[in-house]
Amino acid sequence: MEHKLKRLLRNEAYLFCVALLIFAGVEAINRSYALAISMGAVGLILLLVMLFTTRQRGKGIASYIQTSVDQLSQSVAANAPYPMATVQLSNREILWHNRQLQKALGTAESQVGERLDAVLPSGNLDWVRTGQLEAPDDILIRDRRYRCLGYIPRQEDGSKEIALLQWIDTTELLDTRDEFVRSRPVVSIILIDNYDELTNNLNDTAVSTLNASLNGRISDWAENIGGLLRKLERNRFLFIFEAKDLFRITEGKFSLLDSVREITNPKGIAATLSFGVGKDGAGFQENYDFAALALEMALSRGGDQAVIKDKYDFSFYGGRAVETERRSKVKSRVMASSLSALIAQSSRVFLMGHRNADADVIGAACGVMALCRSLGKKANLVLDVKTTSAPKLVAQVQTDEQYRNAFLSGEDALIASDSNSLLIVVDTNRPEQVESRALLESISRVAVIDHHRRAADYIANAALNLHEPFASSASELVTELLTYSVDAKTILPCELAALMAGIVLDTKNFTVRVNSRTFEAAAFLRYQGADPVEIKKLFKNDFDSTVRRYRIIEDARVYRGNIAISCQDAEVNRALAGQAADELLSIDEIETSFVLFRQKDMIFVSARSVGSINVQMVLEPLGGGGNAATAGVQLRSMTMDEAKNEVVRAIDHYFENE
Repeated sequence: MEHKLKRLLRNEAYLFCVALLIFAGVEAINRSYALAISMGAVGLILLLVMLFTTRQRGKGIASYIQTSVDQLSQSVAANAPYPMATVQLSNREILWHNRQLQKALGTAESQVGERLDAVLPSGNLDWVRTGQLEAPDDILIRDRRYRCLGYIPRQEDGSKEIALLQWIDTTELLDTRDEFVRSRPVVSIILIDNYDELTNNLNDTAVSTLNASLNGRISDWAENIGGLLRKLERNRFLFIFEAKDLFRITEGKFSLLDSVREITNPKGIAATLSFGVGKDGAGFQENYDFAALALEMALSRGGDQAVIKDKYDFSFYGGRAVETERRSKVKSRVMASSLSALIAQSSRVFLMGHRNADADVIGAACGVMALCRSLGKKANLVLDVKTTSAPKLVAQVQTDEQYRNAFLSGEDALIASDSNSLLIVVDTNRPEQVESRALLESISRVAVIDHHRRAADYIANAALNLHEPFASSASELVTELLTYSVDAKTILPCELAALMAGIVLDTKNFTVRVNSRTFEAAAFLRYQGADPVEIKKLFKNDFDSTVRRYRIIEDARVYRGNIAISCQDAEVNRALAGQAADELLSIDEIETSFVLFRQKDMIFVSARSVGSINVQMVLEPLGGGGNAATAGVQLRSMTMDEAKNEVVRAIDHYFENE
């Protein structure tokens, strides 16, 4: 464009001036100086005049073009089909706007001179200052939704004080998008998880009456929500509804859980229901797969709750009540057979629990090692003996000849493993809590034996998963497996003691989370030679530790009338903190206890409960785990006061969502 304009302004008369100057030079050579001077002066004057007039004409044409462009721009902006305005950035004053902005605002008066934030609900222009071309949020103007675009035109003086804004009406587009999101299908599976227990030994009439009550309660609830309900099996339903209805369901905290729990059979057993919901999948099939995973998660956490699974995570609702036993000895026999086959097919077996292994980890691991020994397979326990919270038990086990070289570090186990190795994880189901994360990720064949409620980040794709949240301990589960898989006489005395110690630890001397199966396992161990007196000696503390434990109790403060919280901003042994948390529950009216203590750069929380408060549900939002009666969490990069505030907020959140 610039070259075309120069050609347009070029004056060919300059050739005449050049010719005069040449002739003047020729005359000067011929010594006609007077004529040469005259011709040279005339040519030079004509050249200067020509250059001046050409420049002036160029300025005039450029001014005319700019004026025309400005008038055209103003005309286009003024008659643009969407609202536009120029705004002073320093004070957000509106300098100019078109008629469409007045129409959008519903006013006949000019808004020039007004502040933008006084005219529009969102007048923040920080996004323009930072060079963004679009506002981060939609703007609502008289029930219409707009997307705001803007830029800062460059001024002649280089300043950037004025912004040009334009609003694009996207109401229909966004409404269509929102309706698409609201109407996306959500697939759920509803399961009456204790149906067999409800109908056991009932006659046909009683079963029909119970089915009618259950089906009617579920159908009425589904009809109120809207959607499609179909019965798949005697205790399983498929419920498909729209995403907009999920908000109502979650706001009602899955009221169907409480409604079904009101139904009891003639024996007085209350019905419980588990709810698996799948959403945000690519289609119905993926949503159904999500729902199946969510239902499996709900059952593994004890049932009587709802779990929502999307592409990225799980969300939990309900599950606050203490679990009731719904275990089968048939399953224990099947699991014992499957685990034996898995061990027999492996070249080498490694056992591993959570970090800071306690007596339950040692006991469960020793029990599985007895099974491996009966199958002729070499097994090693991956354990850091320096950080274990059961040093006495470890020392006692190591006195046996079979356990002289049984303990390995995570690094040594990683070197010794091969492609056919088997890793058995006991007393935890979370990858970040295991003794060696590298070993877990390097071995492809993994089995899990655990009694804690499953967390969202559980060990997936396990070849065998014995997960029973109704059991008191991992040691109890392993003891049951041993009764079906090995000759009891081959179990070593140190293994019997370790298994009994694990049960004693997690049941708090048979006072918490015990059931008939717990006593059966303990009776089996006692019959084979486990000595309760020797077990008790393993948990004895020295005088200084006892004083320290009572100091922890002394520092406790009562919160909400029945919750004791003790904070120790100093190094405390983990087992000692757990003992203090247990002993706080012996105080009258205290039903729940939280002991916060420091170990190196982390703050640990040990929680106990004998009442209606589910401590696992309290600590789970903080990344913790456990079960209704015993739970814990590790908090990083926090002061003790910050950690205490986090725990208090978690407690308040628990009660707010009851």
